[in-house]
Amino acid sequence: MAYLDHAATTPMLPEAIEAMTAQLAVVGNASALHAAGRQARRTVEEARETLAEALGARPSEVVLTSGGTEADNLAVKGLYWARRAADPARTRVLASPVEHHAVLDAVHWLAEHEGATVEYLPVDAYGRVHPEALREAIGRNPADVALATVMWANNEIGTVLPVRELADVAKEFGIPLHSDAVQAFGQLDVDFAASGLAAMTVSSHKIGGPYGIGALLLGRDQTPVPVLHGGGQERQVRSGTLDVPAAAAFAVAAQSAVAQRERFAAEIGGLRDALIDAVRAAVPDAILGGDPVDRLPANAHFTFPGCEGDSLLLLLDAQGIACSTGSACTAGIAQPSHVLLATGTDPDLARGTLRFSLGHTSTRADVDEVAKAIGPAVERARAAGLS
Repeated sequence: MAYLDHAATTPMLPEAIEAMTAQLAVVGNASALHAAGRQARRTVEEARETLAEALGARPSEVVLTSGGTEADNLAVKGLYWARRAADPARTRVLASPVEHHAVLDAVHWLAEHEGATVEYLPVDAYGRVHPEALREAIGRNPADVALATVMWANNEIGTVLPVRELADVAKEFGIPLHSDAVQAFGQLDVDFAASGLAAMTVSSHKIGGPYGIGALLLGRDQTPVPVLHGGGQERQVRSGTLDVPAAAAFAVAAQSAVAQRERFAAEIGGLRDALIDAVRAAVPDAILGGDPVDRLPANAHFTFPGCEGDSLLLLLDAQGIACSTGSACTAGIAQPSHVLLATGTDPDLARGTLRFSLGHTSTRADVDEVAKAIGPAVERARAAGLS
């Protein structure tokens, strides 16, 4: 099988599997005071220190969560509640319209249930928010802005956003900026301290760690209201028994991702470029999505005019090629990608997308399989037409 859906999840690294399995038979709750508990706590804190080093943060800024979705919700909802509690006028949330649904649905929920006014920042044709757009949005009334949230790199079309410049703008006005860096970590130089962000989300299973664990990098001056209430294990902002085996494996994967990042970008970026060339050769009118240069090295996103993305995906799947489509399916009806719609793409075009995302197990043979299969698959999908 040619597995080209690493942006959805990537296989665990052998060293992460080893670290996790070594802990699975070890007993001890990291909150307990006895020796077994203290040993579990030591394992967690060593993992936290490794994660902090990998992410350019202090260990106290690493809040472990169940994954990226929880971290996004804690950042968006928690910071909103905290900022509104400090000043009831702060009810405006600024967000990019190309965010992952973990962010988009969280801000939508705040609008429906918590009186938030959500304002979507304009993006260019590549899905990028420019610092001037954020400055203009905040500048209209800085006093009513609770927070802003803009992703580091887009999960669908791969465009890298100017997070550091956006954070500089937000800091001028004293506005906390959160960024979902789930796709960026391991592919780009992600440094929390250098970014100037107030909060940042990362996830383990995107970098070769296990499912079910992630982290919210949280500046020491940020105190979001908890989404989960209980023992307050993580800085009193996140409760729940700490997953010691997963934390150990996450740390190992993060350490490896940072150590291998430049090699990954060069080698996998080269394969990605070969895949782009192969698709364009087989389907000359295929449209490359996202910024052609400033993009994630493992991402290749295409729009195929006259095709349903879901049809293409299934045709390729039947030939052993796993990829994804940016469209969602609601009540059995294909919906266009919200990311492409935000960039101004025609709705019919936005329904015919595929994302090929490479990872540490990708090979030239995977690219060759796509090169062989994509032309005939597009012909069949076009013959079926748009429904």
